[in-house]
Amino acid sequence: MPSSATIHHPDRPSILAGYSTLPDVPDELVREDGSIKPEWLSLIAHIDGLHPDERERAFARGAQYLRDAGVFVRHYGEEQNPRDWPLSPVPVIQPASEWKALGEGLAERADLLEAIVADLYGENRLVSEGHLPAGLVASNPEWLRPLVGVKPASGHFLHFVGFEIGRGSDGSWWVLGDRTQAPSGAGYALENRVASMRAFPGFYSGSHVERLVGFFRGFRDGLNAMRREEGSRAGILTPGPMNETYFEHAYIARYLGMMLLEGDDLVVDDGKLMVRTVSGPKPISVLWRRMDAAWSDPLELAADSRLGTPGMLGAIRSQGVTMINALGVGILESRAFLAFMPRLSEVLHGKPLSVSNIATWWCGGERERAHVRANAHDMLIGSANSTRLPLELEPGAVLRGDTSEIGLDLDTWLAREGRNLVGQELVSLSTTPAWEDGGLKPRPMRIRVFLARTRDGWQLMPGGFARLAATSDDPSAVSLRRGGTVADVWVVSDKPVPEDSMLGHTDEVFVRTAPGLLPSRAADNLFWLGRYVERAEGYMRLTRAYMSRLPETPAGGTPLMSKLDDYLEQHNLDMAEGVPAAIEQTIAAAVNAASRVRDRFSVDAWASLADLERTVGNMRKTVDPGDDAAAAMGVLLRKITGFSGLVHENMYRFSGWRFLTIGRSLERAIAMADLLGTFAEWSGPHGGFELCVEVGDSVMSHRSRYPVTASRETVVDMLALDPLNPRSIAFHIDEIRDQVSLLPGADMNGQLSELSKAVLRIQSDLSVSSPENLDQDSLIELRQTIGLLTNDLHAQFLD
Repeated sequence: MPSSATIHHPDRPSILAGYSTLPDVPDELVREDGSIKPEWLSLIAHIDGLHPDERERAFARGAQYLRDAGVFVRHYGEEQNPRDWPLSPVPVIQPASEWKALGEGLAERADLLEAIVADLYGENRLVSEGHLPAGLVASNPEWLRPLVGVKPASGHFLHFVGFEIGRGSDGSWWVLGDRTQAPSGAGYALENRVASMRAFPGFYSGSHVERLVGFFRGFRDGLNAMRREEGSRAGILTPGPMNETYFEHAYIARYLGMMLLEGDDLVVDDGKLMVRTVSGPKPISVLWRRMDAAWSDPLELAADSRLGTPGMLGAIRSQGVTMINALGVGILESRAFLAFMPRLSEVLHGKPLSVSNIATWWCGGERERAHVRANAHDMLIGSANSTRLPLELEPGAVLRGDTSEIGLDLDTWLAREGRNLVGQELVSLSTTPAWEDGGLKPRPMRIRVFLARTRDGWQLMPGGFARLAATSDDPSAVSLRRGGTVADVWVVSDKPVPEDSMLGHTDEVFVRTAPGLLPSRAADNLFWLGRYVERAEGYMRLTRAYMSRLPETPAGGTPLMSKLDDYLEQHNLDMAEGVPAAIEQTIAAAVNAASRVRDRFSVDAWASLADLERTVGNMRKTVDPGDDAAAAMGVLLRKITGFSGLVHENMYRFSGWRFLTIGRSLERAIAMADLLGTFAEWSGPHGGFELCVEVGDSVMSHRSRYPVTASRETVVDMLALDPLNPRSIAFHIDEIRDQVSLLPGADMNGQLSELSKAVLRIQSDLSVSSPENLDQDSLIELRQTIGLLTNDLHAQFLD
């Protein structure tokens, strides 16, 4: 056990009991003599001083925040649901002085990568002079020939880069891989930091941990400074919700205050990139892409892409958009390039690399093949174009010279495929303490760090995104796929750290800015989210009404129950189930719509919707028809109205909220017209009027307004024509009319849009109607007319 200056109670063991460093491997916590490093002392003392129950509660707070925020891990090809984010509560700590020196070395490497890619798409001197093999470049799938000779509008190919780093046996940092395509992890680093703050609330504020906000503010300001015309925007391009890092895309967009865009949101017009918005096409001149380059333009790159924007390369050539990072820079991530980086640094910068990368040999030359052959027992041999990190095995790779899986002996394989292979030295990564079984255990780690190009040059994030191996004896398990965990990275200064925020400081006079643009796709998803949530609520009320009657009146036992059976069947509500599948499916559709506009929802609203989905799923397995189901519907109704309340009370009243509200009101008006048209008949079964009032959640209002038994006149008046009843058709047509009038294009030079005219006609007809003339045929026609408003809405704003 390492010596320490911690103070712990003698009646319980120290958290360092049993902590044993690995032989010949540097450890982040302790020195070679076994003493704790100075930057760790205060945190270890704090954790050690907590009672075990208090400690577990503290760590649980961080984990609970991540669950509430919806942070998860999902990998391509996995069929199971997303898994909880595997955060190790103990951060990785680095001294600020060492981090600063590391940043200077990585900035030099970022400049070298910039020079390399500028040459590859420009003069091509590195290939022509023999410093890089021509075949190695030409065979790389990330080498995009259509972009040769195209200069980025900003003058730079790289603006945001990541480096996977690990500490080697001599204690110095190595670069394990360069990340230039669309580096992920910065958003997760932010969420890890928030979770760490929740786990150590009192300690963190006085711990001199450098804040992350200045890094993101500098990058955001740098992006905004690159906008090329007045009124243009900067946005983030995402492949969409099915991407494994989509949560991060949405989180970063919300954090930076930028639009989150998919390929379908964009269109190229006369060489300029435009966003399809509800106000018409609007220019966007800076795009931070979070998708691989090949998918960005189906016209000139991957023809089968459904993620990109046709004509994107044309906009780049005409300098109508600055892409962050430039298309084609993914070639720098190839393993083989690591073999040439030391030489390229000498050629381009006249000096060796300040931060070396892991030793790599390209097997295209006889001397290199001979070295790899002789040292294969200490190497991983794999594809030259792979972007996997050392120790990350992919199909066709060979570990420690064992070629049994590929059916060839090593000599033959290297001779045949040498130009397509690299050998990389197997390394032992330094270890850092991870919390396991009530104590600290050393686990191999690597850190992804990030550099952003700001107006003041490259800036290193004062922190990062650490991955920890699942076991101490298998460094290759530094992977979430193999059970690894993640940790926050604290860069600790020796003096107090000032508070900071995304607002920064300015002497400019404050001017309230206009609300952000609303892409048509986002408006469409908000509209349908409103409809799905309202539809699910209606299904819950119908189910509760049926289930509460079931114990006294068996299914089909009365004319009302028989008619209700038919009505529920028309809506795919199977009452043989305690919680009908249609409710679960509708909630799932709402979650899907919300996930596509995740950047526009608060953490509380998303957590509320996710909780509703989980609750419905659990109830489907346990709830029986009858009173049990009726009570369950009450629980679900309280949860779904809680979500609606969060959204409608806290969501800013801009165009997005209007589309959500229109969807909600449209669905409720349609459902009520359908319900009245079925059960509010003169000659309908006994109890139909009461059913309408109950499902319409207007029992108390009806009793106070009409001190008589429910009749057709009172029910139709209350639920169809009363403009003050938030459950009536008239109320929601008025609401739709109000919201449509505030949308762009509602009134052009005194001429109403087709949507505005259609809503006004319905509103006028309802205002002059009475219960007597609003018969069953009229209600059915009204339902159809209201439903057709969706077509007008799509034609004007969403198609």
